[in-house]
Amino acid sequence: MTAAVTPADRSRRRASGLRQSALVTIVGTAVVLAACSSSAQTATHRSPPTTSGSAPDIVIGHSGRFLTDAAGQVIVLHGFNMVSKVPPYEPAAAGFGGVAAQALAGDGFDVVRLGVIYSAVEPAPGVFSAAYLDSIANTVAQLGRAGVYSLLDFHQDQMSVGFGGEGWPAWSVETDGLAVRRFVFPLGYTASPALNAAFDNFWADRPGPGGVGLQARYAAAWRYVAARFSSDPWVLGYDLMNEPWPAKATDAQLGAFYKRVIAAIRSVDRQHLIFYEPNVLFDLGAPTTLPALGDDALGMSFHDYCPTDAASHPAECARDEARPIDNALTHAAATGDALVLSEFGATDDLAVLRRVTELADASGVSWIEWAYCGCDDPTGTIPSSVEGLVVNPGLPAAGSNVDASKLAVLSEPSARLTSGTPVSYAFDEATRTLRYTYSVIAPDGHRFGAGSCTAIVVPPAQYPGGYDVAVAGARVTSPRNAGVLTLEQLGTDSSGLSDVTVEIRPASGGHTTPPLEASIAACV
Repeated sequence: MTAAVTPADRSRRRASGLRQSALVTIVGTAVVLAACSSSAQTATHRSPPTTSGSAPDIVIGHSGRFLTDAAGQVIVLHGFNMVSKVPPYEPAAAGFGGVAAQALAGDGFDVVRLGVIYSAVEPAPGVFSAAYLDSIANTVAQLGRAGVYSLLDFHQDQMSVGFGGEGWPAWSVETDGLAVRRFVFPLGYTASPALNAAFDNFWADRPGPGGVGLQARYAAAWRYVAARFSSDPWVLGYDLMNEPWPAKATDAQLGAFYKRVIAAIRSVDRQHLIFYEPNVLFDLGAPTTLPALGDDALGMSFHDYCPTDAASHPAECARDEARPIDNALTHAAATGDALVLSEFGATDDLAVLRRVTELADASGVSWIEWAYCGCDDPTGTIPSSVEGLVVNPGLPAAGSNVDASKLAVLSEPSARLTSGTPVSYAFDEATRTLRYTYSVIAPDGHRFGAGSCTAIVVPPAQYPGGYDVAVAGARVTSPRNAGVLTLEQLGTDSSGLSDVTVEIRPASGGHTTPPLEASIAACV
């Protein structure tokens, strides 16, 4: 049974107008880093600035669910997905590169979930494409020069081209002889016996070409990618598989697969975070029973989509959108792993974007919206332009090339680096007022001392006339109207005050400097 989809619905629904309605059927069927340096009580670390050409000192780590730097300062990143789903599967071929990197950084964004397609990595069994990774590496470098991190994502939708999606190379798809045919995404998950057989064979690690297990091939491909990026400080980490479809597999089987891939990556890269995803039903509110995966540098990459039409049922969607966040927090509390909300949106419904970003912001969870551009997404929204911030990623994000209303919602001020732990965050879009409170106690329990630095990105899109700041427990060290507001913590008072509060309001008659050009001298 598939719910009817009207033309109006299609303008707001991901995945060829069917993600929300069709996934209801699936559920039933399946039951800059900061621009400053800072000193902690026990360590001093210069954080990666947002200025062009700078390189971060360390690979991002985590403390529990929070992303952190070497000193234990909490990092919050905001950005967009950029996945090229058509051959040659290179973001550069879609025009995404230096211009987009500068646009992202200038509007205060600092992370891109960058699609890496398995079929392009390993076009033939055991044959890896250095040329493809050269293109991906060049895009990572362009983003890094603008102070933007890359989360490398082995992206798949409906497994492969033969099923109407993208991801696996055809040689690695084992269907037990069942006929392969295309389906409008995501209907193949429930309508295609061949697709489900292919997933079942993958989760069972069935021998493929040369008698090598299908999972073993996949893990080897990830090992090849990780070896290429193991020393790249602008890589946030590795997202092992986009939206895995379980077919008949259990979370225990999915966890065993992840352990295998993690081991392959760790054989060449001991530094970077590795992100795993729960099965796709988590996106719609189902909890996960994935086990702890036995690595100290892991994160869960998760998605958040409403399973009904958001425009018609906003209150219901507001409840549904809270479930993935709540379930992610529960999972992180049990495992100690980091969290990144790596997909949401894919819509021009600004209320959806507001609700989900507010949920993530309230928990100090980094978020990555779908998507920077529609780019003729074959498994996306109809029309694909609905899901994008820009029309052409090769042109500046300005004028008719940018969805200004979407940018106004997403380019919110953000606490990029906090010497402590976020306590509360609230941004009032109507008054463009940010109220942020953080404890000077780090997630790992140590206290940041006087002089420690916190950095808040203040986008010009929100504060074109400059801004005013009120702060308690710290003092401002950045120039007036800097695109990155830096705060230096004061000593705690005799009553043991351990929180810092800051309020940012719009001013007039000034000009907020783009974060890309913000000076880092105030915190040195």
